[in-house]
Amino acid sequence: MFIPRISRRLAVLAAIGIAGQVFAADEIPPSTWVDKDTGHRVWRLTPEPDSGSLYFNYTAITPDGKWMVYNAPDGIHGLDLTTRKTKLVVPNHGNRMAARTIAVGRKSNVVFYLSDDPATKITSINRANFDTGVSEKLVDLPAGHRVDSINADDTLAAGTYEIKPSAKAGQGAPGGPLIQPRNKGEMMEQRLAARIPLVLFTINLQTGKETQLLQSTDWINHLLFSPSDPTLLMYCHEGPWQKVDRIWTIRTDGSDNTLIHRRTMAMEIAGHEFWGQDGKTVWYDWQYPKGATFYVAGYNLETRQRTAYQTERNDWSIHFNVSADGKLFAGDGGDSGQVARAPDGQWVVLLKPQSVLGQGAINDKDFWQPGVFKPERLVNMAHHDYRLEPNVRFTPDQKLVVFRSNMFGPTYVLGVEVDKAPAGATDVMSTPELAARFKPQKPTPTH
Repeated sequence: MFIPRISRRLAVLAAIGIAGQVFAADEIPPSTWVDKDTGHRVWRLTPEPDSGSLYFNYTAITPDGKWMVYNAPDGIHGLDLTTRKTKLVVPNHGNRMAARTIAVGRKSNVVFYLSDDPATKITSINRANFDTGVSEKLVDLPAGHRVDSINADDTLAAGTYEIKPSAKAGQGAPGGPLIQPRNKGEMMEQRLAARIPLVLFTINLQTGKETQLLQSTDWINHLLFSPSDPTLLMYCHEGPWQKVDRIWTIRTDGSDNTLIHRRTMAMEIAGHEFWGQDGKTVWYDWQYPKGATFYVAGYNLETRQRTAYQTERNDWSIHFNVSADGKLFAGDGGDSGQVARAPDGQWVVLLKPQSVLGQGAINDKDFWQPGVFKPERLVNMAHHDYRLEPNVRFTPDQKLVVFRSNMFGPTYVLGVEVDKAPAGATDVMSTPELAARFKPQKPTPTH
């Protein structure tokens, strides 16, 4: 991997321990170091300040495992996971929101994105090829339509739009207009109470044909197609988690609208759902009740079997993810202001599932299958401001856990090796101390 000269110099400076050194604003963090607290090697994967990876459960890596998409101020980029070199795929020509990533394709090495025509202001869905750099427009979106996911054979996009009230009615949507909230929790309460009518739809990327899947006054959000079944869409009933049965699936013809997890306890929550990479299992953060006991729960769509891996408070994470073979999980941690109120939870963590089903135990196909996670800390995130969620994911070879961080001030995409670094590394350093040399102010907990 090519390491820029300035990064090599900074790595050497950090390695020899120049106490109290604060780097200039125009200098960049080192390309790699070994976290002193964990023994795992960390890599800075993106060269651009304010570059970021996708939300943890969005499709971000091409089907051949070569390219990972990320966003930067100058446009949509590809990171070659083999060479670690990067290239600009869709430039935004000075307008940071000109090209907005939807997802990477599952059939070919393309990224789907939204862009606006400067003259007509019409938003279109487009795709660009990582290998050739060629972009093409696919279909236009009607005004007010939002798109969030692309299906497994790259033929459909799914999204929502709000149903506008009749001009003759002279009134707003049920619940009245939303007022700017003071915080995220207040916003979610207000949006849920507003009962704004909306439509969940798909649009054919070849013909532009739109299909309505359902109409609702519930707040529908977080659309995510199955990675293997092009006719299956997962979505959530959004809102404060203790007030909603959140996780649902539906077919692309509008049939089989199915609740995945029904709550049975007051203050029980289930959310931040994600697909197992084979498309068989829906995984999610399950707290029974909120803030007290913590699990990563799974529901197998084929066998209908449910699994729950118990997680300790300090190993709980805002988001979890799973490796391609389903044998490893990872989490991005959380500060003391998050729902777990973890006193020591600011870590990227590797989680190894272990069954606790005892020999001779009475079992049944409808019973939850119990397990625990054996944790291994990968990166000390004490200097990361958790107002930016790190959003972990595994690379296809399962050698790296990729995440984003603002610990150095600007956001970068980082990766940490799953295996510990060999003994004798000369660039072992404290990650929080290194980060503090670029961003001296220590982050305060979220609320």
